[in-house]
Amino acid sequence: MRNQPKYHFFKNTIYALKGVKDIILNESSFRIELVFVLILLPFLLVLELEMIEKLLMFTTLFGVLIAEAINSAIERVTDLVTLEHHEMAGRAKDAGSAVVFLSIAVAVVVWSICLYNLFW
Repeated sequence: MRNQPKYHFFKNTIYALKGVKDIILNESSFRIELVFVLILLPFLLVLELEMIEKLLMFTTLFGVLIAEAINSAIERVTDLVTLEHHEMAGRAKDAGSAVVFLSIAVAVVVWSICLYNLFW
């Protein structure tokens, strides 16, 4: 049996917001990606795109932030287990980085296609 408190929506929301705050304060990659998201989001309001295109573009932006949060969690757990170099620890961190890279690639492709369709 897991050592886990009973589920409470409001307490769990507070935990999640603490996690977001901690990632913002301690992860420079997340902050950089958050700046890009905050810069690009207003464009979704002014560009004359179909709603489905805006939704896809919005989703890919937040996908990058989600991927970075997952990567940060993987790195933190790996560092908790061992700070020494270990091949499997390095592979776990590389896999987390791959998730971020792939999410950025998807965002770039989706945004490029949507903007290409809009302007050309």
